Amino acid sequence: MDRRKMNCAKIGFICAKYKLSSIDCANYGQTCLQPCSLLSVGQAFSGTQNVSSPQKDEAWRVNVRIQGCDLDHGYLCGTMEALNVPMADTPVVTFWEGEIVDTKNHTFFTNKWKATSEVDIEHWTKFPSFSPLLSQVEVDGGKSLDLSNYQYIFMRWKEQYFVNVGADCGLTIAGFYYVCFSCVDGSINGYYYDPNSSPFQKLELKTTNEGRSGFSFSSYELQ
Repeated sequence: MDRRKMNCAKIGFICAKYKLSSIDCANYGQTCLQPCSLLSVGQAFSGTQNVSSPQKDEAWRVNVRIQGCDLDHGYLCGTMEALNVPMADTPVVTFWEGEIVDTKNHTFFTNKWKATSEVDIEHWTKFPSFSPLLSQVEVDGGKSLDLSNYQYIFMRWKEQYFVNVGADCGLTIAGFYYVCFSCVDGSINGYYYDPNSSPFQKLELKTTNEGRSGFSFSSYELQ
């Protein structure tokens, strides 16, 4: 089965359980991240992505919705909707998959997508909440860290494909996002990395009041 279709099939089947009870991690020999009610299927976020270049200041309005979440395997996925994109006639929606840095399934070192450990450190240190972790991450990518009760969750989001437009829409999804999620207020900060794009494009999102009851996305079928 195509990996993208397989992961799409996971959508919506797991995270509701996690927000009600702790995860049993005995089979893995270490503690998993604790469930966070603001990081669950259907939760929506809204904000901006700064895409400014030396020639022009520019920001797009962005909506994100979580479509699937499996904390046990360090996985989540969702849709991202970019509005007021100059070269597009309609809001551009992409489907993304995420890696949760839990030191079990994923560490702070990306090891793919053209990101070196130096690039990783350069981006993670943009988040103030990462500072207490820096020295250990430099040693082993954070493998020995216990993040189970940390109030921030670090992730990588990689857009996989366009949902409602073609690949010739004028945008690129070649890069990925370094993401920091706050379990306290549900805020999300991120930085987009693509060697061929403007550096450190900042993503800033806040959880919406609608939460799991709905949000202003149009209807798209993920296939």
